Amino acid sequence: MKVIENQIFDMERALYGSENVLVQNCSFDGPADGESAFKEGRDIEAVHCFFNLRYPFWHDHELTIKDSEMTELCRAALWYSDHVKIMDTKLHGIKALRECSDVVVKNCDIISSEFGWFTRGIRMEDTTAVSEYFMMRSEDLVFCGVEFKGKYSFQYIKNAAFENCVFDTKDAFWHGENITVKDSVVKGEYLAWYSDGLTLIRCKIIGTQPLCYCKNLKLIDCEMVDTDLAFEKSEVDAVITTKVVSIKNPLSGRICVPEVGEVIMDDEHAKGEVMIGGLKEVKAIGTIPPKKTA
Repeated sequence: MKVIENQIFDMERALYGSENVLVQNCSFDGPADGESAFKEGRDIEAVHCFFNLRYPFWHDHELTIKDSEMTELCRAALWYSDHVKIMDTKLHGIKALRECSDVVVKNCDIISSEFGWFTRGIRMEDTTAVSEYFMMRSEDLVFCGVEFKGKYSFQYIKNAAFENCVFDTKDAFWHGENITVKDSVVKGEYLAWYSDGLTLIRCKIIGTQPLCYCKNLKLIDCEMVDTDLAFEKSEVDAVITTKVVSIKNPLSGRICVPEVGEVIMDDEHAKGEVMIGGLKEVKAIGTIPPKKTA
């Protein structure tokens, strides 16, 4: 393996097409303002490097990045690459990961709008992320110990598993398919509308109007906090361990809950059962207007 150490690169395509190379303690920055430093490379390892220029890793294969920093000027850092490992690294440029496959992200700090679009096969562990439209239209995700804050996360994703995560996010999981969330906290408005095949196990769900217009929705021993107008038009099988503020027009299935502030059943097509403390609630006990319409 060729070793490159303690150098500064600022030219266009500075290490274009590199193969079997270890780059250590190098900086990609400078007045030439060059782009695409490692484009179309293979078997690349970057350790303790500083990236302040655009598009450094496009069309790369077998790529490892460790203990490095990508600044907010390092836009669109990794696109169209596969078999990627990123560890102990800051990814702070917009659109940092897109249309990549077989990616591991571990112990990283992500501040990147539109991160992860169209990615296939990503495992993320012990990482913090701040983003908008995070992981949109990605498939085959496995997240463990991830803390996320932002808006419009995980929209249109398919085949995902999340465990021991904390998500503070609006409109998460919209139109998502085949998703399992375990032992996690999900806080935000309008959770998982239009999803199909979402299962939440021992989760804490916080926020208004969650889980509406869902198909094949399942909740197992979940807490719900400040959740009003929940389950509207959803096909749902739920066991909830805490009081729910209000439940509105579940389309089908059964919701078991120890206590509920209001059950609103004012749609003739809503046939879902609400079991309160083991008893079936057969009629509406309140009506309140929705806060959001689709």
